[in-house]
Amino acid sequence: MAGRDANRGACAQPCRWKYALVEEKRPGQYMPIYQDGEGSYILNSKDMCMVRHLPELLRAGVTSLKIEGRAKSAYYVAVTTNAYRWALDELAQHPDCSVSPWIVEELEKISHRPYSTGFYLGGEPGQETVQGGYVRNYEEIAVCEDYHDGIAILSQRNRFFRGEVADVLEIGEKPFDLPLEELFDQDGQPIEAAPHATMTVLLKTDRPLKRGAILRHRRPKDS
Repeated sequence: MAGRDANRGACAQPCRWKYALVEEKRPGQYMPIYQDGEGSYILNSKDMCMVRHLPELLRAGVTSLKIEGRAKSAYYVAVTTNAYRWALDELAQHPDCSVSPWIVEELEKISHRPYSTGFYLGGEPGQETVQGGYVRNYEEIAVCEDYHDGIAILSQRNRFFRGEVADVLEIGEKPFDLPLEELFDQDGQPIEAAPHATMTVLLKTDRPLKRGAILRHRRPKDS
């Protein structure tokens, strides 16, 4: 439909497009199949998420997992691979335990369609007929470029404000909260907010941050 090869990473995502039904002898008459105020979603598949079922997969003999990353952001790939890495390492130590709740919660912090278990557990996962968009509960707000002398140098990704508490994803660490109490611009002047894309923000904090640490927050309900 778009002349692009999905198997070579160039999918145009036609399953996300809106469709209507046309009867052969009534050209130009578009009849909705299922419709709400936003359109029809007859091919709107759900995302598969099997993190809760990793113990069963490992017991079944699965030795390799493929995690979707094509046409995804670096944030999506970082959060997802980090979550599955922690889960697999946990299960290697405690194979009879469930995946920790915080790991499952990490996969709610990325942009995704409603989750299903696909065909793994039997049955048809069905389509998402209510909406055509994505679930976006969290968003990336900054990336740490460096840290020294109690100052984290951040590169802004989405707007944030002084007084917020950031949820930090850092390599080798479980996510942790970080208060954003003292913010400054690159000239050292105090600021109340970071509204400009990729602007440099200085954060005074006693908690050292590793380079590449991702700061995020829960998106406002009306955004």
